[in-house]
Amino acid sequence: MSSSSPAASTSKLLVPLHVSYIKALGEAKDDLAYHLTAHLRMNAIYWGLTALCVMDAKDTLDREETIAFVMSCWDDEAGAFGAHPEHDAHILATLSAIQILVIQDALDRVDIPRVVSFILSLHRPSGVFAGDAFGETDTRFLYCAVSALSLLGSLSALSKDARQRTIDYVVQCKNFDGGFGNRIGAESHAGQVWVCVAALAILDARDKVDDDTLGWWLAERQLPNGGLNGRPEKLEDVCYSHWVLSSLSILNKLHWIDADKLEAFILSAQDPEHGGIADRPDNVVDVFHTFFGVAGLSLLGYPGLVDLDPVYCMPAEVIAKMGLRKGWAAIERRDA
Repeated sequence: MSSSSPAASTSKLLVPLHVSYIKALGEAKDDLAYHLTAHLRMNAIYWGLTALCVMDAKDTLDREETIAFVMSCWDDEAGAFGAHPEHDAHILATLSAIQILVIQDALDRVDIPRVVSFILSLHRPSGVFAGDAFGETDTRFLYCAVSALSLLGSLSALSKDARQRTIDYVVQCKNFDGGFGNRIGAESHAGQVWVCVAALAILDARDKVDDDTLGWWLAERQLPNGGLNGRPEKLEDVCYSHWVLSSLSILNKLHWIDADKLEAFILSAQDPEHGGIADRPDNVVDVFHTFFGVAGLSLLGYPGLVDLDPVYCMPAEVIAKMGLRKGWAAIERRDA
């Protein structure tokens, strides 16, 4: 992989280079890194495909080849998707698979009742969801379950009582600073804030969020160099451009951060030679930070990008066509 360099930083998003970088990732099957990241493959395809959509280059990845890979990861015993062929089903991979198939207009390839049954089997009496049959619980998995059910048109499969218990669990994860943790009593973290706020939005329970207190906590994630961190006293990281901005977008408080400084920080983390975006300048680029950097720029109204829905972290037009759009506001798109 390549690294970004502050000396070679640019004030412009290098779209052609990033498109080429993402395309090349799927062609590097002989690289050791490709095989060492098999457990993230489904997520990585979702990150790459959605980044391409935001850069208006969706057709860069072959549609049928992408769909075929997703379906090859079907775990027939569980009735859901794993991260790679022959991997056990997990809610993280299952949501990414559903997101990919929705974007590619191929949801009809899925046995939806079986996937819904798998998701419901992960629901716990407390209201949280487990990630898989082994039982680890986390508000990330709760979001994945709620989002997946919504995208499948099956949110109603969650009974009224189960839905309320899920909402109540998220509320119990709320801290004095307005933020949310990955479980009850855990410290606030920007990534967990997003999954909790977005889950509440999907469940039509946005009123459970303390908008002003949480808004200030999120705004305080911005450091003097413009970057955002995930919690106090931590380094800035490009990926929080999504976690923080999407949460602020749902709260309709994007104007609470310095958009120009954040945009400059994201752009400074690009690799101007080979494409891709790193977590911060002078570090190794990867598809995860490339996607979330581009996602952040979209919410900031960067010229030429496609709107991203901050609740589902998918192309806004796709979510709107499904009738799933919730209340949120991004910064108005600027002209090129």
